Amino acid sequence: MFTGIILAIGKIKAIQPKGGDCRLIIDTGKLSLRECALGDSIAVNGVCLTAVELGEHYFCADVSNETLSRTTLKTASTGTPVNLELAMTPSSRLGGHIVSGHVDGIGKVVEKQADGRSIRFKFKAPDTLAKYIAEKGSICINGISLTVNTVDGAYFSVNIVPHTLQETTLGQTEAGSEVNLEVDLLARYLERLMQGEAAAYSQGGVTEALLQNAGFIK
Repeated sequence: MFTGIILAIGKIKAIQPKGGDCRLIIDTGKLSLRECALGDSIAVNGVCLTAVELGEHYFCADVSNETLSRTTLKTASTGTPVNLELAMTPSSRLGGHIVSGHVDGIGKVVEKQADGRSIRFKFKAPDTLAKYIAEKGSICINGISLTVNTVDGAYFSVNIVPHTLQETTLGQTEAGSEVNLEVDLLARYLERLMQGEAAAYSQGGVTEALLQNAGFIK
């Protein structure tokens, strides 16, 4: 589990094809790995990866085809900057929100404009994720815990303060860029719980009948 508070900007040092998928070598920049052990989880642009090799300023992680197909790691190349966060501990400050590192889909930056000293980003989420995104709710973008300002269908906006621009890759992110999205963990489980025993026969999703049965609409 993670908090969505980025600890450092790293970069992809190398991509090694291996048996049909690949191994990434990540340069960790200023992030110290002294307290890490083999098998620990490290979030890379919001993707939870397992460290299979640790060096003084790098770690290696194997990336499955499932992860490549569902995240922006599929288009990453040598030198691509990435947001890094170590897994939380029982004593960690939960400064963001609970983040699993399991990416739900890929969104796109559709607009970037100045708003005082902040930058307002507008994103387009996949249509299937729109129902999980709520005004003033939490969302994880490339591993960063952020508050949703506005929602309009599958479009939503966030304001990024100067500190976050400096300490994450959002400072280098422009309109047209793709980003990893993880919706609020509670929203995903709430949807499934609302289905009750019918969940055993359902592929998921909120329907009008489900809302009626749960008493949300008449």
